[in-house]
Amino acid sequence: MDECDIVTTRVLDAPRERVFRAFSDPAQLARWWGPDGFTSTFQGFSFEPGGAWTFVMHGPDGTAYPNESHFVEIVPLERIVFDHVSGHAFRATFVFTDAGNRDAKDRDAEDRTLLHWTMHFGNPAECAKVARFVAGANEQNLDRLAALLGQDA
Repeated sequence: MDECDIVTTRVLDAPRERVFRAFSDPAQLARWWGPDGFTSTFQGFSFEPGGAWTFVMHGPDGTAYPNESHFVEIVPLERIVFDHVSGHAFRATFVFTDAGNRDAKDRDAEDRTLLHWTMHFGNPAECAKVARFVAGANEQNLDRLAALLGQDA
């Protein structure tokens, strides 16, 4: 990790297929993307390299935050990379790896996924400017993802 990166990791109690689908299916993604109290209205979601993801995040105070990202790389069940080009510019990389079973003795236990999320900013000053709130917001995002995965179990 360097001074231009914000890194968030989480072990999720769901197999990679389910976690990846929560990112790649816009109906699921809209249910959990954003920190606590936020909702998202998707305007476009072309999940392919070169495709765009445009949406508005609605804050709990009613503020609208337009977002635009462009997908750079998609390796099913392994990695998603996109460039966020509106507002604070950064490259987001999500890496999905197997984290094993909850109980190694129980062969029927559901697989878990280690999610490694890196946000890479163009310079340390920009990273430092947003790091104060982004790290906590990312944790809230992943709390909402974990809740969604628990509902769909």
